[in-house]
Amino acid sequence: MKKSVLVVFPILLVALIWAFCMWTFCRVDVPAGFMAIVTSKSGKSLGPKQILAEPGQKGIQRIPLPEGRHWLNPVLNEWRIEKAVNIPVGKVGVVTSKVGEELPSGHIIAAHKQSKGVWADVLGPGTYRLNPEGYTVTQLDVINIPIGYVGVVTSQTGEPVSPGEFAGPGRKGVMEDVLQPGLYYINNRAYQVDVLEIGMNQVSILGRSGSVVITKSQITSAGDALTALQQNTIQAQKEKRDEYLEKNRGRGFISQQAISEDIQRMTQGARQKMGLKSLSKDGAGRGELEDQVQPQSAGVGISSTPAPEAVAFGLKRFVEFPSRDGFQVLLDMTVEFELMPENIARIYMLYGDLPAVVDKILLPQILSISRIKGSSYGARDFIDGEGRQQFQEDLTEELTAVMQEKHIVVHNAIIRHVEVPPEILTPIQMSSVAKEQDLTNQALQHTARKQAELNTEEALINQLKRQVEQETEKEVATIAADTRKEVAEVQAAADLRVAQINLERAEIQAEITRVSGEAEVQAEFVVSNEEALGRKMRADVFSNPSALAELRFVETLNPDVGIRIIHAGEGTLWTDLEKLTPTLPVKK
Repeated sequence: MKKSVLVVFPILLVALIWAFCMWTFCRVDVPAGFMAIVTSKSGKSLGPKQILAEPGQKGIQRIPLPEGRHWLNPVLNEWRIEKAVNIPVGKVGVVTSKVGEELPSGHIIAAHKQSKGVWADVLGPGTYRLNPEGYTVTQLDVINIPIGYVGVVTSQTGEPVSPGEFAGPGRKGVMEDVLQPGLYYINNRAYQVDVLEIGMNQVSILGRSGSVVITKSQITSAGDALTALQQNTIQAQKEKRDEYLEKNRGRGFISQQAISEDIQRMTQGARQKMGLKSLSKDGAGRGELEDQVQPQSAGVGISSTPAPEAVAFGLKRFVEFPSRDGFQVLLDMTVEFELMPENIARIYMLYGDLPAVVDKILLPQILSISRIKGSSYGARDFIDGEGRQQFQEDLTEELTAVMQEKHIVVHNAIIRHVEVPPEILTPIQMSSVAKEQDLTNQALQHTARKQAELNTEEALINQLKRQVEQETEKEVATIAADTRKEVAEVQAAADLRVAQINLERAEIQAEITRVSGEAEVQAEFVVSNEEALGRKMRADVFSNPSALAELRFVETLNPDVGIRIIHAGEGTLWTDLEKLTPTLPVKK
């Protein structure tokens, strides 16, 4: 027994010491959302250029330990607790690997996850355990394309395509399929997404001050309806556009603030000098155009009431050409155009973003067609409404046909303002004023004649009115008399009929009385006769008159008379008469 105790006790002691050491020194608790980076002190050495060790190799282990409880030998291993990579909603993780196979020359995206470089696939929202010694994760916003926009995708890796061709899978260039509104988890190192507005835009050419492009207000200021992701996406595209405008400032591009200042200066100067030197189609002058193109705030933020459109950028270009008779004509116009979703990728591939489309395609065609068409019109045609309308229709038709070949839809080209030299404008205006004054005088004379005719017609109408009133009164009186006569005749006929009915009723009543009297007399006669016959027959039955008399006596006897039988007993009847009591009841 003692020997057994001596054997078991050391075993238990060793077991307790081992359990204590394991629990105290070998236990590795990894909390939720964290990972353990393990460094092995034993095993095979790492290969050339190898950073992370695989199981059985010495060094930092590539695969971290996940959350939970683990047991490691502290003599053979070291470890540290690191926070796991957490990708929140609305973000993507772009992974750059420091380990793996070397990338081929000229490649920037890893073909697979066993290669160095940037992985093509991104990490969506969630928790990932990647060893920070071998992998770097950069978090970026997802691409959120708002309603009214599409995303043009440009592949940045692969073999380049020929000019004018779309890039297919594995090729470098603009891809034909665009991204519709929504969320997209895209690697911005592999693909560039440009957010372009679709639908209606405007180019307004403001005479000597230049041109402005009006587009959706989201490009310049984000509204309440946009989420933070949409704001970030639009802001990124706006920064690209501003960078393009800044690079091409020497070609005439101007900023929003400069546009606002130019519009204000132009408006103030035009209002002071306009007088007889300019004509506005709608009579509102430049004030209406100023109100239309007043730019919104250039900052990006939350606006309680976002404007539907705003100035995006401007160009120092304007329409100026000689007329057919040699006078210089200056136009203000607005062209409404639309970029269709099915054409937006090709437009972007051929020309670039909206500023490049306006600069390279739209404005040159507007200026060219305006000069060509305008040179066939005289200066007077731009002052008269019909001539200007005809020029506007010709310009719209030609511009629509040319832009259709460029995959751009033009809806309207509207002439808003025309300036011509004062030496031709003033005489034409004075002549027009004289003509208008003559037309006014003629209109006044015509009005006076019409007023006299109106007075005559009103007098005739009053006379006819009185005649009609008299005829009406006469007709009303005649109708009233005829009505009363008809009522009297109807009343007399009704009284006569009532009298006839009363007479017929009296005759019938008399006949009823006569017949009733005769019936009563006849009935009394028959009854009396039958009674007499009955008595005669009864008398004939009794041959003895005394029997008949007795029968008659019985018939006429009072029914109240009763019969009493008195028992006298022994003695004299008269002696006991006072003490007698009836022995039979009297029938009533």
